[in-house]
Amino acid sequence: MTITADHGYDDLPRLMSLMTGDEKHDFAATSTLDVLWVLYDRVLDVTPERAGAPDRDRFLLSKGHGPMAYYAVLAAKGFVPEEWLPGFGSYDSPLGHHPDRVLVPGAEIGSGSLGHGLPLAVGSALGLRAQGLTGPGVWVLIGDAELDEGSNHEAIAYAGAAGLDRLHTVVVDNASASHALPGGIAARFEAANWSTATVDGRDHAALYEAFTAPHPGRPHAVVARVEPKNAR
Repeated sequence: MTITADHGYDDLPRLMSLMTGDEKHDFAATSTLDVLWVLYDRVLDVTPERAGAPDRDRFLLSKGHGPMAYYAVLAAKGFVPEEWLPGFGSYDSPLGHHPDRVLVPGAEIGSGSLGHGLPLAVGSALGLRAQGLTGPGVWVLIGDAELDEGSNHEAIAYAGAAGLDRLHTVVVDNASASHALPGGIAARFEAANWSTATVDGRDHAALYEAFTAPHPGRPHAVVARVEPKNAR
């Protein structure tokens, strides 16, 4: 098994092309590609060597349906070997159609059930606070359709009231939600005392600026807009 971490963004399409077979959900995966790359390349304080360190940043993939982009980025950054990718989704592969935290190095949660990731991220941020670990950030990536789930709105309300300023939510908005939110996605977070930014989900400079914007005393939400799910 060989693990290398010298891949750049331009190599991600090749890495994703190694994952074949049914149930790829490649469009759902591709919608998250730029967000994931900017986070792992420029923002998150976590490496394969520090994946278990108490003071690492935590990244939780709640949008775990079709994780091809996630696996490609993890391979590019040296968390998993490239030779695992062609087996994606097979019976004996650790890279399932939903990530498994026990099998995938670097994965913080097992994901796939909509609405679970943000509440888990709130719990992670609370746990770190209780331990006095004020440095690590907690990041969770959700899809806009997950905001149809009531559990997310409870998590949003609680995190804002608790002032969980080490919590960051990235909403990849590909216009797939069934229920419109009055005022848009960012307005829902702002009403619950979150800091927010809405940006082009393909613009790396804009994503980095939004991810690193200061938000003292408040959790932070970034809405990353990408092409609509059905505009293909």
